[in-house]
Amino acid sequence: MTTTTAVARTAIPREPGIDHTVALLREGYRFIGERCQAYGSDVFETRLMMSRVFCVSGEDAARMFYVPDRFTRRGALPPNALTLLQDYGSAIMLDGQAHRHRKRLFMSLLQRQSVERMTQLAVEQWRARIDAWEGMKEVVLHDEVEGILCRAVCAWAGIELGAGEARERTVEFAAMIDGAGSVGARNARGQMLRAQTERWARGLIEGVRDGSLDVAHDCALAIIARHQDENGKALPLNVAAVELVNLLRPTVAVARYITFAALALHQNPQYREGLAAGHDDRLQCFAQEVRRFYPFFPMVGGRALQPFEWRGHLFLPGDWVVLDLYGTNHDPALWPRPNVFRPERFENWDGNPFTLIPQGGGEHDSGHRCAGEFLTIALIKGLTRELAAMRYVVPRQNMWIDLGRLPAIPASRFIMSNVQPAY
Repeated sequence: MTTTTAVARTAIPREPGIDHTVALLREGYRFIGERCQAYGSDVFETRLMMSRVFCVSGEDAARMFYVPDRFTRRGALPPNALTLLQDYGSAIMLDGQAHRHRKRLFMSLLQRQSVERMTQLAVEQWRARIDAWEGMKEVVLHDEVEGILCRAVCAWAGIELGAGEARERTVEFAAMIDGAGSVGARNARGQMLRAQTERWARGLIEGVRDGSLDVAHDCALAIIARHQDENGKALPLNVAAVELVNLLRPTVAVARYITFAALALHQNPQYREGLAAGHDDRLQCFAQEVRRFYPFFPMVGGRALQPFEWRGHLFLPGDWVVLDLYGTNHDPALWPRPNVFRPERFENWDGNPFTLIPQGGGEHDSGHRCAGEFLTIALIKGLTRELAAMRYVVPRQNMWIDLGRLPAIPASRFIMSNVQPAY
């Protein structure tokens, strides 16, 4: 076994050098894909944060990575990213039955009827802002949509927010999202504001549990507050608060996709008429291509829980593997002309859960694929239709997307002027 393993390990390209963390921070979304292309391999070995890591990309890599119970997320994310994106005690940090039980909580909250209600609330919040947009010299769409989604998801979850509190929560959620892939001041600000948000969330959970906060029995806030773990015990207060934040914050993060959709619509105006008319098939294809084409999460990591063999290499418990989400979504073997925005490619797509993986791959119920994926798609469709039906001017601005910035966003965050409603 030792001899076989030693021979097999030489088959995986190994990047020379002591550590490549700085290169990752500089290159961002391109880090894995460009190296895979250079090595002519869908896997290579490198070092990040002074630890050995196997970077993988493509459909076969996604199939390997999303075998149920093969990997744990514990120890696979830098702590400064983990505490902004999920935090300790969250579903992503659980394995086996504990993870599946917690995952069912989120899947139950995001059934079709709930997704439709949340989308309608977002559309209503969008329309409520148009009067203000008409009177503004410039509208920074990304900032506006973060506020729209924050107010909508809190209302959907059963949380009442005054105008001032809505602004405060929006700033907090936005800082968590924007700081997650960085080091330094941007990350530190996100950490500080997340601590503030979690104190707020703990107060809500306590209020539901002691009866001092009157909320609907079937709202998301109440369901999370009452949720019991796989052993029938109530979630610790801090864990329930973390999971409440992990329901709200990712919904606000969808603002990035809406901003990318606006950019795509501006650069591809031939799609506007069909989207404004509300043709569901066209909206679906457009939303999926926005998710495939534009940068969202760059990669996801896991630590092997059990030995397994892939590409002739024996992976051992504790081995660190990082899957390239962005690179897989731009793999020319899966997506012809991957750097061209073309929604038509999804007209006859087979729904393969290992080729389109902006929010993870595999199955939703048994694995770590994002429970909010269907909500994300619905929100992109609903708000893209509103955007396509509006009239506005896109002034000269810097729309460059820096793929070295994590998470990426158009530099101008998409500015509009002379906004007029469609109705």
